[in-house]
Amino acid sequence: MRLGVNCFLTDRSIGIAEMARAAESRGFTELWLPEHTHIPTGRETAWPMEPEAELPEQYRRSHDPFVALAAAAAATTTLDIGTGVCLITQHDPITLAKTVSTLDHVSNGRLILGVGFGWNVDEMRHHGVDPDRRRAIGREKTLAMKELWTNEVASFSGQHVEFGPSWQWPKPVQRPHPPIWIGGGKATIPHVVEWADGWMPVEGAVPVSKLVRTLRSMADDAGRDPETLSVYVVGVGRNPARIEAYHEAGIIGVSMDVRADTGRDAVLRELDENMEFGERYVLD
Repeated sequence: MRLGVNCFLTDRSIGIAEMARAAESRGFTELWLPEHTHIPTGRETAWPMEPEAELPEQYRRSHDPFVALAAAAAATTTLDIGTGVCLITQHDPITLAKTVSTLDHVSNGRLILGVGFGWNVDEMRHHGVDPDRRRAIGREKTLAMKELWTNEVASFSGQHVEFGPSWQWPKPVQRPHPPIWIGGGKATIPHVVEWADGWMPVEGAVPVSKLVRTLRSMADDAGRDPETLSVYVVGVGRNPARIEAYHEAGIIGVSMDVRADTGRDAVLRELDENMEFGERYVLD
């Protein structure tokens, strides 16, 4: 399996270039950055990870993932870079298509586009997104971006996105486009089967191994080769038994969280500890 690292980088954390070089030099295969454009002060939605807890400060201070990942790409040569996840509904799809293809271009095809529909209702509404329609909006925006990435002259007409015949370059280095992996639980699986390339569940949030079987069964029923759909688990802990179950389920990789706000030395120590575990149990 592949072994990545996921972290919230902020204006108070270790720098992105150093973090990327440190991850690459230790043998991690991916660096994942999350996205929150802002955090409204009035919160209608509880934090999914710990509903009774205060939302950690890093959510308010996180970098723009695309800008930061461009810096990571410039500082490395082999490390794959990914959004974990891009809140697809909160973006203009024409602008985001340009951003994604440019980042794939400047990284020489090292981008994985992780997307999600979001959980913070207040944040969505500030972007003019109806939370009840976020899955349909995210689906349509992604389909529109695919048109821009794969056609010399692209157009799209839908309920939420519409534009006439248009040119847009650069095209992504990866063809037909960077892999699109959707983060989420069971409700995400039909979207993965219909229009994505992979699924990114969070460890502990859903029964991953059981739902992998559901994903493959649904793909087969839809006439899609289940082997073309990647499953990559994020936020894994140092649990050898769980990693072994992932191996048996055919999961292609996992990422381990790193607290980036604990100081440079602590971050590097945690990277070392995660890689020591990964070399023993994760990496093929």
